[in-house]
Amino acid sequence: MTAQQAPDHGRTLKREFTFGAAFAFAFAFISPIVALYGIYGIAIAAAGPSFWWGFVVVFGGQFFVALVFATLVSRWPIEGSIYQWASRLAGPGYGWFAGWFYIWTLTIAMATVALGAARFIANIIGLDHPTGTQVALIAFVVLVCGTLVNLAGRQVLKGFMFASIIAEVIGSVGLGIWLLITRREHDLSVLFDGGRSVGAGEEFFAIGGPFLLAIVFIGFSFVGFESAGSIAEEVHEPRKNLPKAVLFSISFIAVVVMFSSLAIILATPENPELLPGYDVDPVHAVLTAQLGAGIALPLQALFAIGFIASFLALQTAASRLIWAKARDNALPFSATLVRLSRGQRQPIAAILVTTAVGTALFLLSNVAENLYTIMVNFTSGGFYLSFLFPVAAFMVAVIRRRWVPGPFSLGRLTVPVAIIAFAWVTLELINIAWPRPANSNPLLDWSVVVGTVVLSVLGALVYMRVRGRIANVETRAVVLPEPAPQPESEAR
Repeated sequence: MTAQQAPDHGRTLKREFTFGAAFAFAFAFISPIVALYGIYGIAIAAAGPSFWWGFVVVFGGQFFVALVFATLVSRWPIEGSIYQWASRLAGPGYGWFAGWFYIWTLTIAMATVALGAARFIANIIGLDHPTGTQVALIAFVVLVCGTLVNLAGRQVLKGFMFASIIAEVIGSVGLGIWLLITRREHDLSVLFDGGRSVGAGEEFFAIGGPFLLAIVFIGFSFVGFESAGSIAEEVHEPRKNLPKAVLFSISFIAVVVMFSSLAIILATPENPELLPGYDVDPVHAVLTAQLGAGIALPLQALFAIGFIASFLALQTAASRLIWAKARDNALPFSATLVRLSRGQRQPIAAILVTTAVGTALFLLSNVAENLYTIMVNFTSGGFYLSFLFPVAAFMVAVIRRRWVPGPFSLGRLTVPVAIIAFAWVTLELINIAWPRPANSNPLLDWSVVVGTVVLSVLGALVYMRVRGRIANVETRAVVLPEPAPQPESEAR
């Protein structure tokens, strides 16, 4: 019995997404605008224009992870992605914690992106120096409106995703081409300039040095490709369409982000620190200097669209993961969280949970100093921690020759790809969590480690409560046929 043929019992989602919709969803999850403008300022401050090479490094590492995830989703196209894959590879307890960290990563990232959108919206409506309360209030409005879009159904969500892709590609690529043709200030040699971030005697590539610090921030630019698997049971022909959506989304975003960032770097005037507002928002400062102040408002609107689309994708992925775990009785109040609406068959309770958590984080960000920075820091580390669960389990499975591939297979390359993906995720997680004394605040320096410890303790308490009712769930609520065994040479 397939997921599509499974008896309804109020727990079957509608398949209304095509390959294009799955790609649009993964694309919007971390849009080029969020991927670039969310990290450009801190990355160039850390390593100067040469931070651009970090995109090449991170994309290379993440593409190996994407190959692993494409392989996994081809065999198990089930709602919940990372949680489902880790559960089937290494058991329900292992998968439960993978899903636990991923839920919190997605939800915190959702709130963080909403706060980012709020800052652009504040500028659009004339609040040049918004207070923390004003930003939190605007973010709450974004949260409520985004929740309504998600509750409205997949067709509305799909339409918004496609519109955001058009706006972002035209804006990012079109703007990049215009800058390179008419406003170029440097040649490509500037990409080897480490800026002023390297102090006397400091090694650019040293552990904890400027380049590795830039890679920490860039690591946030190339996540989200796995989100196509979060909506697997809502996609037509998922074994065929989802591997393509995973690989195409990360590749397309990488091209757009690297091209746009290159255009901005080459269009940056000499002595950019003299530009008004460069220390706060270098992208906006460079674009204003080169294209005039009149470009500010439409650019801010474009940025806001990108951040809102990313918010919607993050909320959707988080709600589907909560629903998938509730379907397995793996969360408190599972009977409520697993319910679907009658018409659209939407997981309303799970969506509202993400809304409630986001609201709480907005309230805390207004009263707790540095909470926003902690959220940003933990989100990046949280993605790589979540990735590590299925990647590590997959590597063990293929090395022990226990892996049976689905329709998408890497053949003889499976073992080396698995090992490289594991090495990359492990090294990048260490790099992100490394307690660099960059913030003059130990809590910020250790935020990834502290957040992981806190969530581990809370997770252990919750898991002990629900463990008894999920221990005997062997098929994780959705029964899928095993892929036909392939020749041993290919399976390796």
